[in-house]
Amino acid sequence: MATNYNQFKALLAISKASLLAILKNPGSLFFSLVFPLVFVWIFGSFGSGGLSKFRVAIDKNSDTTNVLYRVLQSLPLLKIEHYDNETKQKTDLEKGRLVGVLKISSSYDSAKQQHFNIEITSTNASTPELMQLIPILENVSAKVFPNPNSFITIEKNVYSVRTYKQIDFILPGQIGFSILFSTLFGIAFTFYNLREQLVLKRFYASPVNKLNILLGIGFSRLFFQLINVVVLIIVGKYFLGFTLSNGIVTFIEMIFLSILLLLVLMGVALIFSSIVKSDSTIPLLINLFALPQMLLSGTFFSISVFPEWMQTLCKLLPLTHFNTAMRKISFEGLSVIDTWQNIAVIGLWGFVIYLLVYKFFKWE
Repeated sequence: MATNYNQFKALLAISKASLLAILKNPGSLFFSLVFPLVFVWIFGSFGSGGLSKFRVAIDKNSDTTNVLYRVLQSLPLLKIEHYDNETKQKTDLEKGRLVGVLKISSSYDSAKQQHFNIEITSTNASTPELMQLIPILENVSAKVFPNPNSFITIEKNVYSVRTYKQIDFILPGQIGFSILFSTLFGIAFTFYNLREQLVLKRFYASPVNKLNILLGIGFSRLFFQLINVVVLIIVGKYFLGFTLSNGIVTFIEMIFLSILLLLVLMGVALIFSSIVKSDSTIPLLINLFALPQMLLSGTFFSISVFPEWMQTLCKLLPLTHFNTAMRKISFEGLSVIDTWQNIAVIGLWGFVIYLLVYKFFKWE
């Protein structure tokens, strides 16, 4: 009996020691508790703020005084946009930012029954969304009249534009994702190991300019990552049909944006490599910084699936602006200058980060 009791106490002691070891490991706590909660929170927000919301515009010649227009305004699945600039409206329609432009009209028959007509102008850039929108509009008559679909006629005018393929969305996000993790892990571990081996200390004592030391070590990693970006673009273009609107010019502009993001993330990695006490903490810091970027920056799905308050948070992240700028340049044919607002946000992140690098970077 005593032997069994001792064995049980030994079991409890071992379990307690193992549990304490887990609790003392911040990485284990993060991936066991925090990481699943973050996923549940983010993916649980799908549909609560825009997954099924359709952006439509109202034609300027529409009758906006009738009951049908008021009902459309009240639909939670519709987001009605008003444009003063017809060119901007047409551009958004052709780029797939608008599902369609609705022209609402009404008339009376001989029996003095009011008939409504909705004329939808759309493009093949929004075909999937249009197919979902039509049933919603057809069901609107149930809110206007007791006899559904009796008094509303829907006409579709769909014209063809350059098709927005899945790869046109995925590839820019994948480039950002690749840069994010490869740069953070590569630079952080490189500089941490060089510090532990006292290589940085010996460099610091040499006559070489300190900035050149950092750039020399960092640029080798950045150049390697840039090769990966080039490969992704080439494979996407020639094997998967990725759109480069202006050919080589678009390619160069995408490389420029990639270099900008690489430099910003290099600064983040330098900070992480300086503030950790052991290399086991580096992955935790990287994941704390990178996972929100991966999930909230439009890398694999549009941030429009989130509630508006969460979209505001998404727009604070540098990777969101990188992904947005890359897609504007590659598919829409905009220039780097046209994406200056996105570049400004990334640049602001870089400015703040390198101020922190100046404060926290350690040579030994």
